[in-house]
Amino acid sequence: MDRVLEDGSEAVSDGVDRGPHADPEEASHAAVHKAGDSPSRAAAARRAGRRAERVTGGAQELEQRLADLLRGGLAAADRPEYGLWEETAARMVDAQAPGLAHRVRELGSVVASGPGWPVRLLEGCALLHLLDSAWLGRARLPGPLAATVRARVGLTASAEGQAVRDRWTVLARYDTPDGRIVTRRIWLHGGRSGRTVLLLSYGGPGRAPALDLSAGTVVDAEVRPYPGGGGLRAELGPQFGEPVTAVAPPPGSTTADAVAAYGHALRDDPWLDSWPAVLRDVIPAPSGDGWQLIGEADGSALPLAPPALSRPGLWKLVALSGGGPLTVFGECGHLGFDPLAAWCGPGSGDGAGAGAAVALV
Repeated sequence: MDRVLEDGSEAVSDGVDRGPHADPEEASHAAVHKAGDSPSRAAAARRAGRRAERVTGGAQELEQRLADLLRGGLAAADRPEYGLWEETAARMVDAQAPGLAHRVRELGSVVASGPGWPVRLLEGCALLHLLDSAWLGRARLPGPLAATVRARVGLTASAEGQAVRDRWTVLARYDTPDGRIVTRRIWLHGGRSGRTVLLLSYGGPGRAPALDLSAGTVVDAEVRPYPGGGGLRAELGPQFGEPVTAVAPPPGSTTADAVAAYGHALRDDPWLDSWPAVLRDVIPAPSGDGWQLIGEADGSALPLAPPALSRPGLWKLVALSGGGPLTVFGECGHLGFDPLAAWCGPGSGDGAGAGAAVALV
């Protein structure tokens, strides 16, 4: 099956199995010479190859710029006139590597992130170097990891995985602005498959994203996963009937299980910021300058991520708990746990019915 790239071209498979370490670009070039290929498919393969060459050139330039930064010392990045980040991000856009450009801009914001920024900047540079190196050596990577690297640098593929029909509970939905574009993220959990998947939808200026599913509903539908990224991202397929209200929270795990799952996912995607998790029977409690979720059964605790501390959803979560345990869905990562939705227990503080989902973002 052909894969549609961001520039509208298709990466064409020639149908030859080259094993788990095959390079998709090499397969595309080979497809050009395959007997019987149509001119349009051959042209698409050549476009894919040219774009890969541009990305490679951008990655090599980025490696040199990172080396120059470290050679000169991180202190230079704190100077007001320092303009490496925006200039480098623009170069990555020119190289048709939007994923690299996004990560470069993120590095630029680290300098203003407060005490300890040199350590965080060095960590970010190391992860960016790892991604550069992975792209330049992608021919030697296993197939799933190579697909993850392609997605991370910004080469999107079509959803080609096996379609999964299930009764999907909508765990959370939230929008985030990205320049003039609004990105909508919708998390689903399959009742039979046990899978958690992420749907993405985009809206241009003045337009809301098209995908509209409300947290706390259940939809009977097919989803088809994208390659790479731990199999999280998926595309919504046919729906069979209208969404209905969920009558119970999804099954959950402990805080220790959530941390372990994130660690396991990092083996497949080292650039992963967080991993979805449903926590059962946890109680929000203050901890120093922040908050944490404490497991009722084992007393283990998971700190809330800094972004959650400044949102009104934190106080909604505390009110829902009323000092008692509840089920919480969110994203567990290296910064902590970011709660996105909660399910009320009996006698919740805000009067919501037991088992009802409450959005926290």
